[in-house]
Amino acid sequence: MRRRAELRHRFTLAERWVHRTTAVLMGVCLATAACLYLAPLAELVGDRPLVVTVHVWCGLALPVPLLLGLASRALRADAARLSRFTPADRQWLRAVRTRSTGRPAGKFNAGQKLYAQWTLGTMLVIVGTGLLMWLTGLTPPAWRVGATFVHDWLAAGIAVVVVGHVRMAWRDPEARLGMRTGWVDRRWAEREHPQWRSMGPE
Repeated sequence: MRRRAELRHRFTLAERWVHRTTAVLMGVCLATAACLYLAPLAELVGDRPLVVTVHVWCGLALPVPLLLGLASRALRADAARLSRFTPADRQWLRAVRTRSTGRPAGKFNAGQKLYAQWTLGTMLVIVGTGLLMWLTGLTPPAWRVGATFVHDWLAAGIAVVVVGHVRMAWRDPEARLGMRTGWVDRRWAEREHPQWRSMGPE
């Protein structure tokens, strides 16, 4: 059992709730999408209308946790950090590209910022194209064809990136602990996020 002095607070309950709920909704969307497009899984599940209904409603609910979470001051502060690139982030990316050490980072490193921005952007596009596919009477056929193409290929890209995200998280138990409990080891924070301050843009 680590003492509180050895720990540093990383995420509030609201932030952890938004992350977990969004992860569950995204996981269900990806799982139901696989059941709709892969014949072996479709045969195994069988009830296609039910799968479609679950997929649609989980997709529509995807932005809801984030929108509700914006009531949290801590989440808004972290959203500002994730949306802003600094010289340290460019240095971090160069270090990754050259496989060198000394990767400066604030509360979030450049890779985490890119992932967060990718997630938000793809979420908006995947929900928007899904709505065009679902509300068939409101759009011309050409729009629905284009939306289907974008939706399907973007979903495949999201699946690949999510697998990479889970793999990275699996390799870092302390990062998982932070998302699970809200606290991380102070030494880990100083090593992985040396420029992390309690306040400021980072």
